[in-house]
Amino acid sequence: MAKENSNGAVSLNKTAKFATLDAPGVKQPEPSKADTLAVAKTVGKGGLQGRRAKASEGPRIEGGLIGGDSFVKRTSNPAWLNDRVSVYESIKARRQAELEGKNPVNITVTLPDGKVMENDNSGNPFQAWKTTPYDVACTISQGLADASTVARVTYASFVEDYSLAEDGMEGQEQLEAMEDGEASCDDNSKALLWDMTRPLVGIVAKLELCKFGDDKDAKTAFWHSSAHILGEALEHLYGSKLTIGPPLAGGFYYDSYMGSDAFREADYSSVEAEVKKITKKKQKFERMVITKEEGLELFADNPFKQEILKTKVADGTRTTVYKCGDLIDLCRGPHVSHTGKVKAFAATRHSATNWLGDTDNDTLQRMYGISFPDTKMLKIWKENQEKAKERDHRRIAAKQELIMFHELSAGSAFWLPHGARIYNKLIEFIKDHYWQRGYSEVITPNVYNLDLWHQSGHAMHYKDAMFCFDVEGQEWAMKPMNCPGHCLMFANSIRSWRDLPIRFADFGVLHRNELSGALSGLTRVRRFQQDDAHIYCTEDQIESEVLGALNFMKDVYTVFGMTYKLELSTRPAKALGELELWEKAETALANAMNDFAGKGGWRVNPGDGAFYGPKIDIKVMDAMERVHQCATIQLDFQLPIRFNLEYNTGSKEKGKEFARPVMVHRAMLGSVERMFAVLCEHFGGKWPLWLSPRQVVVIPIHAEFNDFCDEVRQKLHDEKFYADVDLSKATFQKKVRNAQVAQYNFQLVVGKAEFDNGSVNIRTRENKVEGEFKVDDMIEMLKKLRAEFK
Repeated sequence: MAKENSNGAVSLNKTAKFATLDAPGVKQPEPSKADTLAVAKTVGKGGLQGRRAKASEGPRIEGGLIGGDSFVKRTSNPAWLNDRVSVYESIKARRQAELEGKNPVNITVTLPDGKVMENDNSGNPFQAWKTTPYDVACTISQGLADASTVARVTYASFVEDYSLAEDGMEGQEQLEAMEDGEASCDDNSKALLWDMTRPLVGIVAKLELCKFGDDKDAKTAFWHSSAHILGEALEHLYGSKLTIGPPLAGGFYYDSYMGSDAFREADYSSVEAEVKKITKKKQKFERMVITKEEGLELFADNPFKQEILKTKVADGTRTTVYKCGDLIDLCRGPHVSHTGKVKAFAATRHSATNWLGDTDNDTLQRMYGISFPDTKMLKIWKENQEKAKERDHRRIAAKQELIMFHELSAGSAFWLPHGARIYNKLIEFIKDHYWQRGYSEVITPNVYNLDLWHQSGHAMHYKDAMFCFDVEGQEWAMKPMNCPGHCLMFANSIRSWRDLPIRFADFGVLHRNELSGALSGLTRVRRFQQDDAHIYCTEDQIESEVLGALNFMKDVYTVFGMTYKLELSTRPAKALGELELWEKAETALANAMNDFAGKGGWRVNPGDGAFYGPKIDIKVMDAMERVHQCATIQLDFQLPIRFNLEYNTGSKEKGKEFARPVMVHRAMLGSVERMFAVLCEHFGGKWPLWLSPRQVVVIPIHAEFNDFCDEVRQKLHDEKFYADVDLSKATFQKKVRNAQVAQYNFQLVVGKAEFDNGSVNIRTRENKVEGEFKVDDMIEMLKKLRAEFK
């Protein structure tokens, strides 16, 4: 259930609770409404998304129908492939001349364990512009070098003749972070992902060699490289006009323009065979810097690449391309050293989409793929995919008649009676915790004047994802999140330090205008609810409130039978707010996590906090060992500023009478819809008794016991159990089988002996016979199981 976006980190299936404010590096000024509206027309939703150039980044690309007759029919190995390589080679000669003017000064490389390396095994010094991470790795071990996918490099300083602009890297926020101070070997926020074969350009404070099997960045780079290989195959086979091809949580895809043509499943085998040819050739991935003008010449036959260049690359600046074989693609990288690293590949599915996700633009053809550095991994992946199909929440929900969808309200689930039972039980489960943990439930409006979203900053960055409409000449919108409304509630009264913490909880209905092509079951919807809560507290209360939220999370996921991992995401380069407050908040979070999980029971994710505050990423694992990020705990220093929230400190010292509260965003389930899908697949449709929509069915062996069975059902109903009685004319064996297929937790069988004794004979859905119980004893047993969340 990975979220398919072009960000390499999509794998964690995040609930997009704070999607607007999470865009790293996006400043939140205090604009006027007019300024906000003007900016909203030019800023895309994607924000800054790491190191890779992508269509959603920076200035908005103008849409429309631009593909035209650039693709007419399927043509294998079209002539423009050779033309493009010729242009590439001429540009490469110019870059080589520039490189020859560089001074290969000696450099040092520090490993994660602190060891400083200066020479290779032959005594030759490491040098800028010549020594690569692969060379360093070979000095340690040839096996390590060959097993490493990509390097993570933290520079202490660059050599004098290295220029960000000349290298096509000017503007990357990761490099700008270096301006904050000297690089530390403990600060990954200043690390850069680097090709294993790309020469180093300075003194390295920390070099990490990342492998596919144990590093997220390595997987991302590997699948990104595989997307290029897929693109090369599509160009060879069909002459497709490539657009963008990002990595995903588990795999990758490439979108291409094919006119009125479309992919078919029959194409998969041809694509896989072509990819195999490409990987056998072990084509090198070459990085090259190009100017905007060179890029326009290089991609003269591809209107989509031209549009990206014209919009994303400023005049007079440079960007980068990567080449493998005769594929040349706009890309920031990094990539694997050669195509032979990909040992196993499979085309997994295809679909139609649109350029920039806009249905008014050209129709594109998307092909998805998966790849691994070992054939055994692909075999295991395929086996897991088959298991996942059996557990797919869409399949189970349809079979158990839990939800339905209708084209007249695409992206909004219709909760059928049995599905509503689960939905309501999840909400009730969280509400019980709220009662015990001192939360105050509130109800807020579903629609607001857009002025609210200008004040919160969401209109500037998120308006395209909101349902907006006119009300008496003013623009209104359906709320996509609850936090601004809660800020209005806090500001409605004069608050004292004695009132804090205040914990507002809200199950309000939220709407987000997701593109129709992005909708997917219950994991990507337009209408949903969250177990949303916002805590307003003093700085000194951060630690205790976060610890309380962590314990809340633990209790919830223990009941679900899911394990979790914790990460503390700290101050990013473009953070807003005073450094002292950030440091105090991060210390409080770290202390809370130490109290909760113990030292070493969590890890730091340096520089990955939201710009408005640090956060705790909670990654939960389901029964299939898939990772989901549903629960979240985030600190926010900015919304209290935007809404001018204050509380009376009780101090009589001038200037200290009032202070701003710290706002804690937290959710345990995240989206109830999404959590329903996660749990459906986690349990495989075998709902535990407390959550089950079909808890008990009473089965008479003969019609003469029907009335007694009805009485048993009514007693169960009175105790708030979901109980049915099978009065059909089916055979006893058929009734038992039907109950098992329908996933009733218990079957209560009634024959003559049970009728005479006022009892029932209990069977589980696994067909285990528990034996005969008096009706009242049976009910007490079920009540105990329900109370214990069994």
